[in-house]
Amino acid sequence: MESYVERAPRPELAGVVRTVWIQRTGEAACVQRHLPTGGIEIHFPLGRHPQLVGPLTGPEIEVIPAHTTIVGVRFHPGAAPPIPTTLDDLVDQRLRLTELWGSSVDHLAEVMAGAETPERALIFLQAHLLREYRRSARVDPLVNEAVRALMPWRAVNIEALAVHLALSASQLRRRCLHALGVSPKVLQRTLRFQGFLALAQAGIPATGRRGADGVAGLAVDAGYADQAHLSRECLRLTGLTPRRLLGGDVERCACGHDHSASYMPFLATRGRPPLRI
Repeated sequence: MESYVERAPRPELAGVVRTVWIQRTGEAACVQRHLPTGGIEIHFPLGRHPQLVGPLTGPEIEVIPAHTTIVGVRFHPGAAPPIPTTLDDLVDQRLRLTELWGSSVDHLAEVMAGAETPERALIFLQAHLLREYRRSARVDPLVNEAVRALMPWRAVNIEALAVHLALSASQLRRRCLHALGVSPKVLQRTLRFQGFLALAQAGIPATGRRGADGVAGLAVDAGYADQAHLSRECLRLTGLTPRRLLGGDVERCACGHDHSASYMPFLATRGRPPLRI
């Protein structure tokens, strides 16, 4: 039987890792639709080759074989683990982790494959990531500030954001491309859609304009002009309409997975005061 369980990362990684998860397929292969999140991911199929999934700008469809267990990590935008390249070289790509981390991945894969449980393998993976960050963290503080400003709960003009950060618009774009893989505008659109998903899957009632409830109200709350605006962006980012993506129910996704460990911290930024830009 197919299952997917998300959980919060260990506390020391909370600033760079959004969520970790374990996915198991059953007797049949599983078709998985990966969506843009603004960050990168590590997918570690136990007993097989681990991969880094670069920043996505649209949906990626993966067929996961039967009887597969995957341990995964989703990173916050701008908080990728140490890798020997900039993220604009990895957009919409999957690479074997050995291409980025070398032979150390083979030892890690062996340790994780020999773990008594997937939960134990996830502990090993997080410990490895923590050592990597402590040894060579390279987080760009200005990009982190830009990510915080571009969260969906506040309308921010990109030009004004660049001025706030004492950068030119071209400098901000270049730094975001290197650290995020995408431009500030693309990140803003991605985070806005993630905000919509977070509201929908948390079952938060819409507080939008009068008469707008359900998907329409959540669209306004997430920063869209209206439901049609959301629908266009949803098709662009996922290949599906909002109702098809959510299975006709705005309070759960069609896959039936519980994503609260990923979206609740995202929603926690909703009540923070906006930056003075």
